[in-house]
Amino acid sequence: MQRPLAIAIMAFCCSALTAVSVSAGEPLSGAIDRLIADGADGPLAARSDDAEFLRRVTLDFVGHIPTADSVRAFLGDSSANKRSMLIDKLLAADTFAEQWANRLSVMMLERQDLGKVPDEDWLKYLHQSLQGAPRWNEMVRAMIAGSGKGEERPAMKFLGAGDQHRLTEDIGRLLLGMDLECARCHDHPSVDDWKQAHYWGLFAYVNQTKLSEPHAVDKQVYFVESLATEKVEFESVFVNGKEFTGPKLPDGEEVPIPKFEKGQEFERPAADGMPAVPKFRPRERLADDLTSKSNAYFVRNSVNRIWFLLMGRGLSHPLDQMHRENPPSHPALMDLLAEEFVAHEFDLKWLLREIASSESYQRSSRLPDGVKSVEPSSYRSALHRALTPEQLLHAILRASGNLAQVEAVKGNPAAGTQKFDQRGYFTGTNKDLPQSLDEIRAIFVQTFAQPAGVAEVDFSPGLNKSLFLMNDRLILHWLEPHGGNLVSQLGKENAAEAIAENLYLSVLSRFPDEAEQLEVAGYLQANTARRDAALGDLVWALLCSTEFRLNH
Repeated sequence: MQRPLAIAIMAFCCSALTAVSVSAGEPLSGAIDRLIADGADGPLAARSDDAEFLRRVTLDFVGHIPTADSVRAFLGDSSANKRSMLIDKLLAADTFAEQWANRLSVMMLERQDLGKVPDEDWLKYLHQSLQGAPRWNEMVRAMIAGSGKGEERPAMKFLGAGDQHRLTEDIGRLLLGMDLECARCHDHPSVDDWKQAHYWGLFAYVNQTKLSEPHAVDKQVYFVESLATEKVEFESVFVNGKEFTGPKLPDGEEVPIPKFEKGQEFERPAADGMPAVPKFRPRERLADDLTSKSNAYFVRNSVNRIWFLLMGRGLSHPLDQMHRENPPSHPALMDLLAEEFVAHEFDLKWLLREIASSESYQRSSRLPDGVKSVEPSSYRSALHRALTPEQLLHAILRASGNLAQVEAVKGNPAAGTQKFDQRGYFTGTNKDLPQSLDEIRAIFVQTFAQPAGVAEVDFSPGLNKSLFLMNDRLILHWLEPHGGNLVSQLGKENAAEAIAENLYLSVLSRFPDEAEQLEVAGYLQANTARRDAALGDLVWALLCSTEFRLNH
């Protein structure tokens, strides 16, 4: 029997959906704008200019900033549909799959190196899954059901080492929007909606999961499930009396544990060092139940997280606090996104396209005239978002003109086989510069990412990050003229106006205004004796600016 809470949620959602369903011929993007405008308590920011939009959507969809030539081309294009054409082009790019494989990996694993699957295999799997028309429910289903067999072996990385309580908590947080850690021992102390039974119902789906011994032939380990014969037993530390539950989603129906005649419990007998395969495998059942279109918790959490990745804030925020006491900022919009995502069969690119096509996404980050501040939850202006470590690295490399040179070193035997001394690089005992993209990426992740296991949700400024951008010897090396990089290109220009234009287009993806042109000209005039160094100073100043550091 459903709990009264579930019935109330379903009744609310159904009434809201009836009221806000997309009108005939109205795209979801238009409905998004209508609902954001309806909830606004003041004027909305103007539409972003073309340069602002180009940089934003390029960072979001392919993880780097546009080139100076692409900025010129886009700003010079007078086509009325050039923004929609750009969105489609970026979604079809192979670099989209690379960027979103990384973003989804960070969201799902929180930069932890889990289990036996190498990171490169996991990212390659995600990259392949994001080709064509990726279905988010199918991707998640593969992660939960993963046994390690066949082409989807890398998907089992999400299961880690098979820690059943970690799985229970991660599935709740990352896939249902419910931080149930405190419900392991008792009903949640501060969220009335979350019960101890919710925790143990999820746990009952995964409590038979474990890593196998190495296969006798291929020596690989796999995820297997033991025979489930009884319900899970649990007891509150505050209330005497044991309780029992079978596999059960929050506010869903309990899955009966089937009883088989002795000798009929297994689908396949033990072989090659692998245990027998039970006919009833609750984790595989979880993969189906959790990703079902009828599971409102999964659907709403999915659209909330995708919205966050593009807009900088979830409609329900924090992302793992989706409950009645923390309602979404725009309830009708949440319901509509969930309904339409299901209607379009969890098509991830379709949802990204609709959000990016909305005026709400394309709004300027500059506040409306006369407005000093707006609530982030209002979406009246675009939110400033910190670049991810990977975005920041690629943006610096592209802006400074060093990307091709660094990419050429990746996998090059001439770079040597000795592992780069990253610790020594930070302490100063290693004076060498990292050469390959992988080595440099590891340095940026250590500097700018959250610690492993911590969600990367909010901007976390720090003195070490600022000092790194200003003083790191690798970045300073990139600002010396060599290899046809930006500083060397600027050095070939004679006119200060041309230098300022190329500088701003390359680094900030826009043309300089008059004051900025005069500032560049004045600085160069004052530093004629050290012209190359002065050009490096100008690039350095823009790379360290807030405008460059943020996606705005």
